[in-house]
Amino acid sequence: MTNQEAMPSFEQAMDQLERIVAQLESGDVPLEQAIELFQEGMKLSQLCSSKLEQVERKIEVLLEQDGGMVKKPFQADEGDKGDTR
Repeated sequence: MTNQEAMPSFEQAMDQLERIVAQLESGDVPLEQAIELFQEGMKLSQLCSSKLEQVERKIEVLLEQDGGMVKKPFQADEGDKGDTR
């Protein structure tokens, strides 16, 4: 399995994060499992944040020019290629 296949989409990551939060909020999770869920949740949170930052940078590439919007090519940094920090 490649790194790209292993990385969930933003929507999948948010769904997983919501499930983890619900489990942790229920209070019925043993401590060991709660720690593992918390760690997984933090990774998913960082992934979502990274994906949102990428989208924000792509949107910023849109420049207003002559009364209209012009789309310029987006150049991803090396750190933007699936890096979850």
